[in-house]
Amino acid sequence: MGADEQTIEPPAERAAETPETATTAAGATTAAAATASLHKYPIAPGYRVNVRSGPGTNYRIVRTLPLGMKVPIYCQKPGERVTGPYGTSNLWCNIANGQFVSDTYVYTGSDGYVAPRCD
Repeated sequence: MGADEQTIEPPAERAAETPETATTAAGATTAAAATASLHKYPIAPGYRVNVRSGPGTNYRIVRTLPLGMKVPIYCQKPGERVTGPYGTSNLWCNIANGQFVSDTYVYTGSDGYVAPRCD
């Protein structure tokens, strides 16, 4: 995407999904992780988002999310301050073991924490 402005409207609904088990970044199944994984949050429309091994752009890219992807948020932690389609924040979302995306690319409906803090 270039520097062009775009209007991003929030999705009408969030899909509620219930996984068989939920595993935290540390690999332990917890009630908090199960609760956090009930919802998958959409990535900003029109963006392919880099998934990093830690909470910042200096961490290596683990993979890139395709357009239209929805992700679970198991926990969140502060890290590098990033500007994205949903504002500027230092909050990063753990979407899988050792995988983080900036909260500024995930539509959570909140500027703050929507999941437990990562250890």
